[in-house]
Amino acid sequence: MGTWDTGPFDNDTAADFANALDDAEPEAREALIRGVLVRTIDATGYLMEAEEAVAAAALIAAQCPGGEPVDMSYGPEKPMPLFPSDLRVIADQALTRIVDDEDGPASNWVDPEDWKQWRAILTRLRAVLAPPPPSLALFDVQP
Repeated sequence: MGTWDTGPFDNDTAADFANALDDAEPEAREALIRGVLVRTIDATGYLMEAEEAVAAAALIAAQCPGGEPVDMSYGPEKPMPLFPSDLRVIADQALTRIVDDEDGPASNWVDPEDWKQWRAILTRLRAVLAPPPPSLALFDVQP
């Protein structure tokens, strides 16, 4: 993997994914993102599309409250569609799969500080993607 930093689009594979999203018709972008996330969740053995899944999750998180904009230097140049809320759950599941894979992307980092920074990015993405807990109105007690 050609990696130059720890951000979601800071590697060759994710940058290529951004280009594929830019080349796709606007209505096909959601399907590309959904596909890479689902394939990552369902993968057995080596996670072939982990870098793309992290990039896809970052694009979804950018549309969530508290989400950070995607670095446009290497991310898609064209605007993404408004993603349906179910993609938040799918993106979180894909990131969980990536984080839990001890032989996957986490093992590729040579510098432990880069690994920690990358892991922190995934943790922030997951925090933004996690759906807010349902608010239940408890008993309204009047004095």
